[in-house]
Amino acid sequence: MINRRILLSAGLALTLMTATVWPGSAGAASAEEGAKAFLNNMADQAIRSLTKSGVSRPERIEHFRKLFKNNFAARTIGKWILGRYWRKATPEQQKEYFNLFEDLIVVSYVDRFAQYTGEGLKIIKTLAHNDRVTTVFSEIQQQGSTTPVRVDWRISKTSTSFKVVDVVVEGTSMSITMKSDFGSIIRQKGGKIAGLLEVLRDKTASLKKEAAAK
Repeated sequence: MINRRILLSAGLALTLMTATVWPGSAGAASAEEGAKAFLNNMADQAIRSLTKSGVSRPERIEHFRKLFKNNFAARTIGKWILGRYWRKATPEQQKEYFNLFEDLIVVSYVDRFAQYTGEGLKIIKTLAHNDRVTTVFSEIQQQGSTTPVRVDWRISKTSTSFKVVDVVVEGTSMSITMKSDFGSIIRQKGGKIAGLLEVLRDKTASLKKEAAAK
């Protein structure tokens, strides 16, 4: 069974998820400056575009799916999470895995956008690990709570854009948590990728059924 902490930890972070291609002038900026500006822009666009009233749920799902596929380093994250088992998967299994991984994220969190009315994201500091990868430390103030939630964003710079490669919520890495849980499922299923796919199929089907009932 998929650990529910995956969904709780990733959900808050995904509430602010989007990305944009950075203008050419950003290439001359430092990784820290670019990542900080990217994250501010990211949060602003996510809140404005995905919390609009009057948008149907199917439209919100498709918008969310597009943001995730195009703007997070989804394949890199998904492949890293699968780890050594990636090489054991057939091309057909790899394709299905990515589809299910995407569905798990999208269907789990799309409704959070409609409910989000917080004060937004406050950047605390940035730390460049090299000229390409930066961690941006932030706090998110949620409605009904006086204690902000700490969210750290690992952001990678490419030649034309920035991509989020991991999100750490209150010290818990979304990617590391999912890697641990997916690996545990595979071991319980005799080391077979098919076992993980079966669990993901059941989980995403259950989420879609719950969503349809809303």
